[in-house]
Amino acid sequence: MGLLDRITSPQDVRALPARDLDRLAAEIRDFLVEQVSRSGGHLGPNLGVVELTIALHRVFESPHDTLVFDTGHQSYVHKLLTGRRDFSALRRRGGLSGYPSRAESEHDVVENSHASTALSWADGIAKARQLRGEPDRHTVAVIGDGALTGGMAWEALNNIAADSERRLVIVVNDNGRSYAPTTGGLAQHLDVLRTTRRYESLLSWGRSTLHRSGPPGRLAYEALHGVKKGIKDVVAPQGMFEDLGLKYVGPVDGHDEASVERALRRAKAFGGPVIVHVITEKGRGYTPAEQDVADRFHAVGRIHPETGLPLAPSRFGWTSVFADEIVRIGRRRPDVVAITAAMLQPVGLAPFAQEFPDRVFDVGIAEQHAATSAAGMAYGGLHPVVAVYATFLNRAFDQVLMDVALHRAGVTFVLDRAGITGDDGASHNGMWDMAMLAVVPGLRLAAPRDEATMRAALRTAVDVDDAPTVVRYPKGAMGDAIPALDDVDGVDVLARHEGEGRRVLVVGVGPMATTALATAEILAGHGLAVTVVDPCWVLPVPAALVKLAGEHDHVVTLEDGLVDGGVGALLGQRSREANVATPVQSVGVPSSFLDHASRDEIVDALRLRPHDVAADVLTALAARG
Repeated sequence: MGLLDRITSPQDVRALPARDLDRLAAEIRDFLVEQVSRSGGHLGPNLGVVELTIALHRVFESPHDTLVFDTGHQSYVHKLLTGRRDFSALRRRGGLSGYPSRAESEHDVVENSHASTALSWADGIAKARQLRGEPDRHTVAVIGDGALTGGMAWEALNNIAADSERRLVIVVNDNGRSYAPTTGGLAQHLDVLRTTRRYESLLSWGRSTLHRSGPPGRLAYEALHGVKKGIKDVVAPQGMFEDLGLKYVGPVDGHDEASVERALRRAKAFGGPVIVHVITEKGRGYTPAEQDVADRFHAVGRIHPETGLPLAPSRFGWTSVFADEIVRIGRRRPDVVAITAAMLQPVGLAPFAQEFPDRVFDVGIAEQHAATSAAGMAYGGLHPVVAVYATFLNRAFDQVLMDVALHRAGVTFVLDRAGITGDDGASHNGMWDMAMLAVVPGLRLAAPRDEATMRAALRTAVDVDDAPTVVRYPKGAMGDAIPALDDVDGVDVLARHEGEGRRVLVVGVGPMATTALATAEILAGHGLAVTVVDPCWVLPVPAALVKLAGEHDHVVTLEDGLVDGGVGALLGQRSREANVATPVQSVGVPSSFLDHASRDEIVDALRLRPHDVAADVLTALAARG
């Protein structure tokens, strides 16, 4: 029986003798590689925080003390040490979440997997502890150097530093990476702080030299003190934190459990806000991850545990099409630049960066800054393309509205992983964008259905220089081409089924065009006359689509975004404004948070399959008589 098998709670971790902790860390790494290679998930971040998480649970007493993990993709070790050993269905329906989950454990607090939020959570929790008279309860926030590039983290630091009485420990897990190498001034500052190791080595050498040369005089001691002060000022400017009023401890070797534990105990005893700077290595202990420079092991699918290679090759996907087309556009348009929020590889901008290194700007995990900086670039004569996951654009809505749209800035937002994504859970589904952006004046949004329409949409988007444009597309592999039979004032007609019954217009938004075609086949089998269309550019609602609605007896819209405020709802509203009486039946995602599950399972649960949609349309028609 291994040590990990005996861990059912943090009390068991605290009870272990120190001599057993290296063995426990090794067992945890073996477990993570074995299990995550089967299920997929965030492997690299968790391999990097094994000793850190062990030390946290030995120094602090969760849940009496509160541990908050920023983004939470490094929480697998925490799950193991709090008694959650069944990783067989990790990130699958009914299994463990890939992030902290209150439904799973009292040791989990923050479920939102959007970065840079942990310090604000910790600030609020610590304030509550203080006001409720609970001085024996500590709050600990674990935040990576990547997440510290987000402005929200610095807003929180500004407030945390204003009160020296709160028992709040901030652990900076510094591995030099988020999804990619951390960029910006903070990253450079932390690089300098890391060199304190060399500074400490130099001091040790100086002390030993003085010792060997006999009893040192006062002058020698003063010289050594001067060297120490001078070197510290140059290579360890902790003042950035200390000038804010925050005690600084570190840097500490994050893979030396005893050192991390000592640093955390010092921080705990201080009685006020403390930053503990811990240096870790992402992917630690797993050779394929340690040797990888592209950070492919941040999040993995199913892989071979020994080689790290995927068990099944990825099919050509939407992101790959974007990556190729944006390079083609860049060759033709020297004014086109690209902006990424710490996700150069995941959003497909690496080829563009390789060909046009001076035209790519990685702003860190700072979507708000990305949007407003893009507005400034547009004012300066460039056309910025901001590529983010759809769920992360939520964070920059005010900037899209007030900085880009209000100023009629020609900025293109490319939303990867739009719609239902599934296994990463509630905060990663990109289902909010169409309803959210529908209220932005002047904004145009395209939802392409296949490769050809996606390439065309991107080319059209970057040609707009007086308003924001958006191109959204789903996660994963790209389906077969869906050619248009006809074009009605910019709206593609995909199929026509003759029939004697009532005339039904089926509107497929983006990748839901495939579902629309299959739904039409079923409806045609019931004798209905069915037309299938795809507007591609869905915001604002095309006038031609309203006209087509008026030529039919019933309209059904299919979208992988919110029903409330979505394309169908807007089409209904525009139809009423145009005195078109045709009822519009909207089919899509309800306004609720979706539990983690596969995309197919969520589609089934939401009744978005063609047979379900067809049945609901037939029911609606029957109810009207």
